[in-house]
Amino acid sequence: MKSSAWAGLVLLGLLGSVPGALQAQDASADSNATLGRNYPNPFNPETFIPFRLAPELFTGGERPVVSLKIYNVLAQLVAVPIVQGSGERLDNASLSWNGTGDYIAYWDGKFQSTEREAASGVYVYQMVVQWVQDGKTHTKTSSNKMTVMK
Repeated sequence: MKSSAWAGLVLLGLLGSVPGALQAQDASADSNATLGRNYPNPFNPETFIPFRLAPELFTGGERPVVSLKIYNVLAQLVAVPIVQGSGERLDNASLSWNGTGDYIAYWDGKFQSTEREAASGVYVYQMVVQWVQDGKTHTKTSSNKMTVMK
């Protein structure tokens, strides 16, 4: 019972909190980077995670830097998806404007750098986007949960 209660608290912590430095962002940042729901959900063995970056993120002279990571309910890193089409890992990836701002991350359902498949259960995916706008660095963090079902 203790371990499941702890796992629930950790999961809520990933979904509901961000570090203090990230909370100081301005309200306009909400529409600049959005994280969609993965599909299919639940899934087996692979899933797709859509996200959108507004054109304004590409106008500051630097490209936005995106990280997307998947965690288990114990807040352990499970995987880092890739950008569909380019194969670039979303681990501090400096993305180029693709003409629409719509991107799709792909996860094959396997643990990072292994051929071992993730177990059935709930996972959390978290996206962190950093960009420069009007000479200031902005950061936005978004999270969602997904289910692996075998």
